[in-house]
Amino acid sequence: MSPRPPQISVAGGGTCSARTARLAEAVGRELAAAGAILVCGGLGGVMEAAARGAARRGGMVVGLLPTYRHADGNAHLTVRLPTGLGHARNMLVAAAGDAVIALPGLHGTLAEVALARVLERPVVVLGAWGDVPGVVRARTPGAAVRQALRLARRATGRRPRRRRAATD
Repeated sequence: MSPRPPQISVAGGGTCSARTARLAEAVGRELAAAGAILVCGGLGGVMEAAARGAARRGGMVVGLLPTYRHADGNAHLTVRLPTGLGHARNMLVAAAGDAVIALPGLHGTLAEVALARVLERPVVVLGAWGDVPGVVRARTPGAAVRQALRLARRATGRRPRRRRAATD
């Protein structure tokens, strides 16, 4: 059996500023370029921007939806998993990642960061949450992805596979 690619959860607000959306989209692009699977909550804001970035690079994006409806997921998801769990699905987002990258958000994002730490998942923060104990700060999307992949590799003992750039 071949090793599975790293799974990196991306947490962030369901609504976000244009600046945060650009950061999230760049995180998604970088994750796809590294051959990682992006896991998120599947809705709008940071989740949609990161999913869009990954999808445009041919990456796989898994959305753990809070509702029972596939149609509620954003348009950039490769896989839609309706959970019907509402905010409780934050535990699944935190648990599904070998590491978590957290961008600005509100209480749901903070819950994902805290749950990831409880589960001993590495957390890299970009643009917010730097005062949370046990997280690693990154200044750029590329640095956030490199840190998350390095920490995921350390936590799981796996090396990520590089994804070839798609040709037009």
